[in-house]
Amino acid sequence: MITHKQRNVMTTSFLALSILLVGCSNTDGGASQSNDEPSKPVTEEVSIERTLTDAMGHEVKIPANPKHIIASYLEDNLVALGITPAAQWSVKEGAGVQKYLQAYLKDVPTIPSELPFEVVASFSPDLIIMGSAQAVEGANYDQYAKIAPTIVVEIENNSDWRKKLLSVGEIFGKTEEAKKVLEEYDKKAKESKNIIQESIGAESAAAIWLVNNNFYIVSENVSSGAVLYGDLSLSTPSVVKEISSTATGNWSAISLERLAELDADHIFLINSDKGNGAEMLQDPVWKNIPAVKSGHIYEYGAETSWLYAGAIANTQIIDDVVESLTK
Repeated sequence: MITHKQRNVMTTSFLALSILLVGCSNTDGGASQSNDEPSKPVTEEVSIERTLTDAMGHEVKIPANPKHIIASYLEDNLVALGITPAAQWSVKEGAGVQKYLQAYLKDVPTIPSELPFEVVASFSPDLIIMGSAQAVEGANYDQYAKIAPTIVVEIENNSDWRKKLLSVGEIFGKTEEAKKVLEEYDKKAKESKNIIQESIGAESAAAIWLVNNNFYIVSENVSSGAVLYGDLSLSTPSVVKEISSTATGNWSAISLERLAELDADHIFLINSDKGNGAEMLQDPVWKNIPAVKSGHIYEYGAETSWLYAGAIANTQIIDDVVESLTK
């Protein structure tokens, strides 16, 4: 039977610790929070202007004490380092945001994912951070650089989230804080891996995304796949290995017939069609997948962190996995 799992206290503990670690180095004396609310991230002050060379070879002057930062789709990294952006990534005219981060970004205005020049300029940013070279193709970099100093973190999309966190940390003079976040994450992942192995041994799992009546399966070494198979050492089904060998993105389309061959003991279903019928889940082929028949399927909505990557997203995924597999 498909059930919706609730997050456990481990996520809250990790997030609180991460914010505490970076907060210890902040110099602006942010107001304290009440015990029953998440700590609000605050921007660390770097007192001197610095020049960094970005992933594309641009020499970028990073202003002292940047306060109005545009870093669309890098919010997980900013929050983990205790930094609040001036605006947060969104789609559908602000209706779609990274909901798993809203405990920290609920009061932050949205900006379209396309980052129109006039909208970016309207926030009067003093620093623009781009996640990859694709975001500044053609003459776009020069246009953004006219608005504010613009730095590109990585060349490729879907790069290793750890490296991206360290790169963002360097921009703000928070390299040590970024390393601490990674240390805490790796410690949590190791402890969780041991708990899972004690519960189910070497059993396998797969993450499936259902959206618009189409199925997608996560690749082995990216997104939630990196958490399942890398950080938590769950066994990788042969179907996942085969699809990952030719995958060009985090999630690859998979037919219902191919899913029938999925040799996974457990399935994590990210259901974006929940409330819209989810017709594919009524198909006899789906119902006869071994993990589905045995009741080893765990459903999460698109508002959860399963479609994202980063210290905070991956921590929440780990908590979901532990909760699902250790009952």
